[in-house]
Order: sequence, then C-alpha cells, then structure tokens
Amino acid sequence: MPYDRLVQVGRVAYVAFGPETGKICCITNIIDQTRVLIDGPSSHVARQAINIKALHLTKYVLKLLPGARSKTVKALWDKHEINQKWQSSRWCKKIQAKHLRANMTDFDRFKLLKAKQAYNRIVGHEYNRLKKKNITKLAAKTKKSKPRKFVAKSQRIANKFKIFAATAPAAKKK
Repeated sequence: MPYDRLVQVGRVAYVAFGPETGKICCITNIIDQTRVLIDGPSSHVARQAINIKALHLTKYVLKLLPGARSKTVKALWDKHEINQKWQSSRWCKKIQAKHLRANMTDFDRFKLLKAKQAYNRIVGHEYNRLKKKNITKLAAKTKKSKPRKFVAKSQRIANKFKIFAATAPAAKKK
C-alpha cells in the first residue's frame, strides 16, 4: 500500500497553518473532499471545519465514530496519551528546535558557534589519540619476530631457477 497515513475519522493531525498553527487535533468527521471537521479538546483546538491542505497527518489514530462529541474525543485522547506521545516524537522535537533557533539572538548564535568549536576540538583530539594508539598496536602486531636474512640478488635468481639444486642434495647424502 503506497500510503500509510490516510485522511480518516480519528486520525490525529498537526495544523500547519491558519489560526491554530502548531497545535495537534483529531479529525472527527469528513465534510467533503477538501474539508474536515476537527476537534482538539486536550490541545485547545476548538471544534471547527478546516481545509485538508492545512493539516499534516500523524501516525496516531483514535478509534472514533463519525461526528464524535468533544467529551468522547478527550477521553480517548487522554487514554492513549496522545500529548505525551507527540511530545516525545522526533517530529515535535524538530519543530521545537526550529522554533528555538528562530528566536536566537546574535549573542546566542555566537555562543552556539563557540560551543560547537569546543565540542569538535574535543572529538578531534580523542579521535587522533585513539588513532595513534591503534597504529602503535598494529605496528607491534605486524612486527616480525625474526629479522629477514639478506640474500644477494644473484643468490635469489639462483634459488628461483634452481640452478644449484642438483648439487646441494647430493652433498647432503654423503
């Protein structure tokens, strides 16, 4: 199924623009193809008709009948703890961070810059320390226990083509 979040009765939605911007509500009825009836008694959204384009659908759904009263919506909302789930979601945290960043002063932005620089410096030093430690461990592991014996180039060629191979075994037999 290509769509996970459908416009349906009981769907919890985030109001993206309009007078109720930034609040979450529940769809209680579908009026037509472009408008729905919303209600958010726990999030202080009055029962009203709103355009679907003004809503962003969330993953939360309440089991409601079409045209459910505010009291029923509030009871299910509190039972399923929608406010707590929304506050702990990444989506809400991103919105809060965006709002916090938008309200920063120049001095706040400067302090954030300095904090990031200090953090990155600490991370960089720790990374380099671990890298250096691992390089020395690796060098100790790969160090050969017995040094290689120097063999002249002529001797390597002789060994490769087994030039002196016939005479050496005969000497060992005697």
